Amino acid sequence: MTTPIPSRLAALRMAMQKHGVAACLIPSADPHLSEYLPAHWAAREWLSGFTGSAGTLVVTAHAADLWTDSRYFSQAEQQLAGTGVALKKQKISHAPEHLQWLQEHLNEGDVLAVAGDSLSVAARRQVERLLGEAGARVRTDLDLPGEVWTDRPALPRAPVFEHASGFPGATRAEKLERLRASLRRQQATHHLVSSLDDVAWLTNLRGSDVECNPVFLAHLLVETDGPATLFVDRGKLSDTLVAALKADGIRIADYATVTDALGELGKDAALLLDPARVVCTVADAIGTGAGRVEAANPSTAFKAHKTEAELEHIREVMRRDGAALVRAFRRLEERLAAGMAQTELDVDALLRDERSAQPDFMGESFATIAGYQANGALPHYRATPEAHSTLQRKGLLLVDSGGQYLGGTTDITRVLALGETTAEQRRDATLVMKGLIGLSRARFPKGASGPQLDALARAPLWASGLDYGHGTGHGVGYFLNVHEGPHAIRPPVPHGALVSLEPGMITSIEPGLYKPARHGIRHENLAVVVQADQTEFGEFYAFETLTLCPFDRRALEPGLLNPEERAWLDDYHATVRAALAPLLEDADLAWLERHCAPL
Repeated sequence: MTTPIPSRLAALRMAMQKHGVAACLIPSADPHLSEYLPAHWAAREWLSGFTGSAGTLVVTAHAADLWTDSRYFSQAEQQLAGTGVALKKQKISHAPEHLQWLQEHLNEGDVLAVAGDSLSVAARRQVERLLGEAGARVRTDLDLPGEVWTDRPALPRAPVFEHASGFPGATRAEKLERLRASLRRQQATHHLVSSLDDVAWLTNLRGSDVECNPVFLAHLLVETDGPATLFVDRGKLSDTLVAALKADGIRIADYATVTDALGELGKDAALLLDPARVVCTVADAIGTGAGRVEAANPSTAFKAHKTEAELEHIREVMRRDGAALVRAFRRLEERLAAGMAQTELDVDALLRDERSAQPDFMGESFATIAGYQANGALPHYRATPEAHSTLQRKGLLLVDSGGQYLGGTTDITRVLALGETTAEQRRDATLVMKGLIGLSRARFPKGASGPQLDALARAPLWASGLDYGHGTGHGVGYFLNVHEGPHAIRPPVPHGALVSLEPGMITSIEPGLYKPARHGIRHENLAVVVQADQTEFGEFYAFETLTLCPFDRRALEPGLLNPEERAWLDDYHATVRAALAPLLEDADLAWLERHCAPL
């Protein structure tokens, strides 16, 4: 029998009282600070019932509050109802964020507990600084959710495998040597890598410990002038794989012994670690005599720049993925026309069926978002067997989905007109399209960053007094995480880093518009930064659109597009037709031709 949320909170409060803790902070994090978590570390979800990927829970003796952003407001309101947990909306004018709230509610001598394996070194410093002003203390040596979570899931034990030969842009030996060259420049003797996608990229290994992300639980300790040690469950590796890693100078140690190894570092060691990517529990184990070099993981920037060989694989993956979507959308359209009952769950199944037939398909890159009409206004909506909508031959269906292939990762959003649409829907979809086109056509100087370009996608919406609450673009991995840094296209934030957009970086371009209880719009392509021009004013870059799938022009109001925008859309559809036609035939080819015709 499942324990209700109020009983779990009561157990947590008893543990807090036992340890003299005034407040418990439960972030969405694991010892690798992942965006998506293995079930073993989903403590925030277990204690609140909220399943969104972003959120922070704060529990005191008399309150339990969950902070999340606008993508999840409606979902959180539904999932928190009756749990005793209240929703606190993030990034809302005059509403305190969770640290400000704690600063205002904790008193001199109060203790805040947060598990050290779910808090980065950088975050702890911020918490200690802010709460120190109120005279409160922070303890990271207590895992109070872990004390009361009696049926906590075990750690995942999925096998680790090689990223198939011919797909990686460089060998792991080449990647490690490039990393070591960077360490020498920074005068570091060792480097700890805890972020799972960095570990996977450096070792050319993949796994399935995290849903939809082909990564595995591990830490990697690299010596500048010595071997590298992969801390991983040995049972996940075949003997052949262990031998291959050994041949490349990588030895294997048990996953749990990373803290022992760090504790053995002596005064001659200078360990490079990223304080934003290493948790307190791991960092606190470093030998007291060892020096530290705090800097971003060099591999984070390395893997963001896709090689030309990787881009060729990605372009082919985009063709295969686009053809799969054409088949799925055509089948959906025919089923509806034939009067067959179809739900949002059927859309998910159709996409999975068609993608799984493609060469080198390894799974989905995230849970499909298929939101019909009002459900489309929930940016991270997910239909379930218990709660989903039946499609009708009218209105809009928002479909955001992606695939993991040996040759790349896809992420695409299309809005389908299932029948009659309203003038408001078509106007909104066109304004969002104008934003996508405006950013896709951008030319920008070397050194420009995502926050400097974000307004190009929002300008058409702003002109009509409209906006959206999420970023415009995120980096995408190469058969890795669908969300990848260090670059992003988003509004500027105070003191936020400005990471330049550089050739080889892949980003999504996905403006949106959401009207609760009515409809939601989001158009999304992936694009890669490429060199454009060299002028007397310097080097200029542009975007090459990678995604290949028609937009549903029936959802648009063409009269709202200016000649340049109409030309871009017609050119895009001509490119899509030329790329996908050789992969399609009969009814699928006819569907493609129809949807790629000029405006």
